[in-house]
Amino acid sequence: KSGEMARLTQFVDNEVFRAFATYATIVVLKMMLMSVTTSYYRLTRKAFDNPEDTPSFGKGENAKKFVRTHPDVDRVRRCHLNDLENIVPFFGIGLLYALSGPELSSALLHFRIFTACRIVHTFAYLIPLPQPSRGLSWAIGYVVTFSMAYNIMKSVLYL
Repeated sequence: KSGEMARLTQFVDNEVFRAFATYATIVVLKMMLMSVTTSYYRLTRKAFDNPEDTPSFGKGENAKKFVRTHPDVDRVRRCHLNDLENIVPFFGIGLLYALSGPELSSALLHFRIFTACRIVHTFAYLIPLPQPSRGLSWAIGYVVTFSMAYNIMKSVLYL
């Protein structure tokens, strides 16, 4: 038991892992906030997917008019979907990257750039800011994830 505990302590004491945990938590919390943002937009725009979500706005035929789409709600949902498409791979690849033994400075650069890109992407999507702000923030974050994947393959490849 003490040997297992010592290994776990070494894992948690690893500065690169702690950096990954910090930035992964930030982007996952940001992604979770998109659900709250979607709910806010649904309520304020009175646009719901399901009839059972509309009782406070009316019953029967009156409630049906609130089962509709709204461009603002759709925009938030697309932003959330983009988070899922980018943060989930970052989480997996970033964890493997952190465990592959990179230099702390390199890992921090990857994690910080990705996190900043996701935050800028969200503001660019929701405000909306003119292109290419959203496209560049997405592309740079995507390249960061590929860079980590490349470094994993370069350092620990067993083919």
